[in-house]
Amino acid sequence: MKKQLVVQGRLSDAQLAELSGLFEVEVLPKTTALNDPANHALLANVHGIIGSGLAITPQLLDAAPKLKVIATISVGYDNIPVDELTKRGIMLCNTPDVLTETTADTGFTLIMADKWQASIGPALFGSDVHGKTLGMVGFGRIGQAVARRGALGFGMKVIYSNASPKPELESELGAQRRELNELLAEADFVCVTVPLTAETERLVGAQEFALMKPSGIFINIARGKVVDESALIDALENGVIQAAGLDVFEQEPLRATSPLTKMPNVVALPHIGSATHETRDAMAQRAVNNIRLALQGERPISLVNEEACR
Repeated sequence: MKKQLVVQGRLSDAQLAELSGLFEVEVLPKTTALNDPANHALLANVHGIIGSGLAITPQLLDAAPKLKVIATISVGYDNIPVDELTKRGIMLCNTPDVLTETTADTGFTLIMADKWQASIGPALFGSDVHGKTLGMVGFGRIGQAVARRGALGFGMKVIYSNASPKPELESELGAQRRELNELLAEADFVCVTVPLTAETERLVGAQEFALMKPSGIFINIARGKVVDESALIDALENGVIQAAGLDVFEQEPLRATSPLTKMPNVVALPHIGSATHETRDAMAQRAVNNIRLALQGERPISLVNEEACR
């Protein structure tokens, strides 16, 4: 008997056909809540769940005693209780690597962006990028990709704040490691790429913005909750920093009443860092490969919780 699989999210016809050839596949509309009691009968026999924006709760897991793997079509998984999955022996897979360059492109677009609304004059002049100091808060795959664009493409000096040193990148890019407070004070552009964890939630707030240059520009392509949004708004309104480029927010979609939507010194995007046809298809295919391997008894490509396999 084929194992059963629930799909919630966007897969191509070819990807659905690939899964349907191996498993019994049930496709749920994106608007359907997986943990709705109406789905409990379906979940009772499910071995795998694949999708984006999955809301996984202990109640859902209780309703799915046969569940072996969840494949999220995303890099981030802060909405999924990893410890609870591990305790139950359920694998969690994500999709790193494949969106690195596209997200870095978006980040650097925000670094260079201006918001021109009238004929050009001093009030609407932008800031040079070449020769400036780029401060990367977080220096993982995406942070490194942004830094390469800055250092190699625009001659920027790169400084970074990260839990561990990156000597290879220091050699390649001339990057220098700094403590966070030192980075904030020195950088002309501060770009945040850290994952959202208990340690990084509200990592940047009023005290941190006060350390930045008044000419400093703040970029967030990580997660909205890494930043104290009210403190960011205050810093922008009161000239503590010059401007911000944002692809993520504390609450998404961004409320129409948020001051960020009306500020002349803010460029805001609707969380589209990986939103190209090529990258979204590659992310979905990575998730398909992950869940296929897991349900066939092999190791997934991108496994978050190794302990679930023990």
